[in-house]
Amino acid sequence: MTTLLPRIFRALEQFHAAHPWDHNAHYHRWILRQLPSRFDSALDVGSGSGDLARLLTSRARAVHGIDVDPTIVARARELTAPAAPVTFTVGDALNEIPPGPYDVITCVATIHHMPFSDALTRFRKHLAPGGTLVVVGLARQQSRSDFLLDAVAIPSNVAMAWIKNKGHKAPRPASMTAPTQPATMAFPDIVRDAHHALPGARLRRRLFWRYTLVWHQH
Repeated sequence: MTTLLPRIFRALEQFHAAHPWDHNAHYHRWILRQLPSRFDSALDVGSGSGDLARLLTSRARAVHGIDVDPTIVARARELTAPAAPVTFTVGDALNEIPPGPYDVITCVATIHHMPFSDALTRFRKHLAPGGTLVVVGLARQQSRSDFLLDAVAIPSNVAMAWIKNKGHKAPRPASMTAPTQPATMAFPDIVRDAHHALPGARLRRRLFWRYTLVWHQH
């Protein structure tokens, strides 16, 4: 299994180069289901092209997105209506988060770019009492169960790509143009460090090479 999967993933990468779809956006509606129907302020860490930040404006009075990449931040501003209650800044999420606190903090496919425990501690500091933190992250494959879960995801992944692109080749969406890097932490280590930084956090492995973390500030 472990020797066959790399070959499958290479074929999958070639397929998705022609039929791309955003695995992170797949979880945006799920994120909304974890949040109150209305809240005052939200922070989206690693906001990329701004898709989630704009979606959060359906619930929040004001949304702020922060991303370290100036090119993708410029793209987010271009894609956002001037009247939308959302702003974007270029900055390091560990040291340059705009003053909060925030009722909601989201972080999708970004936390593996940062020191994990430090990031969770910083998010906790900026979260308002009663606030909600939602993370969708990537974990490094390590165990046999990791590889089996990934194998199960492959046919669903191909089907989603085919459906979303209606069987046609397509350019990469703006949300997939930001710089990426592989995950370095395995899921058991993520769970251990998350529970240390955020007692009571709920973590779960998900399809499409993702995991989720939800935590409520008391």
